[in-house]
Amino acid sequence: MREGEDTDWYYSIWKDGGEFIRSKNYILQPLVIGYSGEYQCFGDHKISPPFRKESNKVSLTVSANKPRAELSADNRDIPVGGSMILTCSVNPSSSSSSSSSSSTSSGWKYFWYRGEKTSEPLTTQDVVFLSTGQISVSVGGVYSCRGGRGQPDYYTEYSDSIIVNKKFANKAVVTLQPNWSEIYEGEKLTLRCGITDEGDSEWEYEWTTTSSIKPSNQNEHHIRSADASHSGTYSCKGRMKSAQQSSTEWSDPITLTVSNNKPQPVLTVSPSWLSPGASVTLSCSVKDPSAGWRFYWYKAVPRLSDISYSYDLLPGSTNGTEQDSYIVDGQTHTAGYVCRAARGDPVFYTRYSGPKFVWSGDVHPAASLTVGPDRSQHFDQESLSLSCEGNSTEWRVKMFNEPSTVYPCSIFAKMNGSTCNIDRFWFSGVYWCESETGQISNAINITIQNGDIILVSPVLPVAEGHSVTLGCKLNTENVLYNVDFYKNDELIQKGTRGELTISAVSKSHEGFYKCEGNESPGRRSQTSQESWMSVKPSRLEEISPFPVLLVVGMVGGVLLILLLLLFLYRYRKSNDSCFSRSQSTNQSPATDHMNNQVDAQYASLLHGDACLYETIKGPEEPGHGRNKEPEDSL
Repeated sequence: MREGEDTDWYYSIWKDGGEFIRSKNYILQPLVIGYSGEYQCFGDHKISPPFRKESNKVSLTVSANKPRAELSADNRDIPVGGSMILTCSVNPSSSSSSSSSSSTSSGWKYFWYRGEKTSEPLTTQDVVFLSTGQISVSVGGVYSCRGGRGQPDYYTEYSDSIIVNKKFANKAVVTLQPNWSEIYEGEKLTLRCGITDEGDSEWEYEWTTTSSIKPSNQNEHHIRSADASHSGTYSCKGRMKSAQQSSTEWSDPITLTVSNNKPQPVLTVSPSWLSPGASVTLSCSVKDPSAGWRFYWYKAVPRLSDISYSYDLLPGSTNGTEQDSYIVDGQTHTAGYVCRAARGDPVFYTRYSGPKFVWSGDVHPAASLTVGPDRSQHFDQESLSLSCEGNSTEWRVKMFNEPSTVYPCSIFAKMNGSTCNIDRFWFSGVYWCESETGQISNAINITIQNGDIILVSPVLPVAEGHSVTLGCKLNTENVLYNVDFYKNDELIQKGTRGELTISAVSKSHEGFYKCEGNESPGRRSQTSQESWMSVKPSRLEEISPFPVLLVVGMVGGVLLILLLLLFLYRYRKSNDSCFSRSQSTNQSPATDHMNNQVDAQYASLLHGDACLYETIKGPEEPGHGRNKEPEDSL
């Protein structure tokens, strides 16, 4: 008290508004968290008890977290013949000091270490002490520090280590083989310490590392199966065998990071929707693509037993490919693909990528998907059924939703046999069927409209030459007025009663369509979402019977006429070139000789291809012919 003598007062110390102890002085030792609080002292006058004086209030915070020292350096390399400065500090916010106090005014003194943190602190024989918290070093190594204060000493946590390197004529160099920026658990690698401009046989080696596993004193440190314990910085130095007192400085450190997360590549497919005759390009991207990866390509085959896929290697992918892309030719139906990468010896494989699908709208007999109601757009409160058909007894329906999520029907609806029944509250996306036999159906792109108007358009591709009618529909029974239709955001039909008819569809009609209309004249118009109308080449079986018969008849008639003309042409040509043979009843020896020659020529003709027919005249008995002339025999 600042009045009278100490003996005139009764003293008490209060904590957080309550009496803590009746004493003038009290030592809190050892400090515990429970001592945190607001303190104040009171003095009650002995002669005049009602007279009390109170002091200012002091807040005390006792932290359970031991502060950590921080070590910094203005450089990491000591020049030849030079030195460098290291600075150690204690973050004020991590100690019990107020934020305005510096580390010096907080009573900290600092202890320095080179090499192992458990070694004895450095002295003036090892380094030059510049001021509180700073030293000058001229020897390379791994340095750390910590702070201490009080009696007995209270120590902070050790700082993180800093590797200080000294430039030297003969320098040690650490290399990593293979030299990949990131190593994964299970991979094989080698750390090698080499001395520049010298042979390995003249040196002994020493390693220092921040990892939990220290290499042996060899120039090569082999890691057969890397794990997280190998992560850290590695540095080495060499000592000449012939002169133990001569050694290099520590090498520049190399950082090894071993990740326990297997990388998962990302697969992209282009295009997403198949066009007739188009090839599909698969691209597999992995972290650090230049790190010696080879790529393996697979087709995803549905496996209904566990709602997943099995993977079949694509042709030419048994040993992997150096290229990170793969082209699939001749794909006509919906298919899923995955990829993975591998490197090293023994081979280290990444995870499989997520499956990516390339979709086709074409229906094929082995597996097909139909939707009811049969249109691309639906209202959000509307029921919907997706039915699978084909040569299988078990099916599942899948949906792809942006950005890259695939859901089975059981997540968003109910699978009943081969039909996925959706009541309401579902999502826009691409839907398809998968069978127990590994078949994947055509894909259907379905759009959900949260508004009051939708475009009525075919959900399957339209064949060229066929007619198609697009409509505009409200979610009520009311009829729309002044309906406009757009293709690729361009107005193509204005002011109709709600339908757009294309009598003969061609490839040029493919595109994004939408409609705009109002419920009654004078009311604000509403616009549907866009839907893609796909056009596919026409097949003969898709054309109506009358045109088929007409085409077949015309083609058949033309072919018949051509064959007849060809036959007449060949007949005339052969008649001119073939050999006719006559033989009379009265033959002279000369005639017999000629006939023998004719027989020989005729025999040769029978084995050739010069003629299609022969005319042969043979001898007749006298009196059998008209005017007793020999008759011709054909």
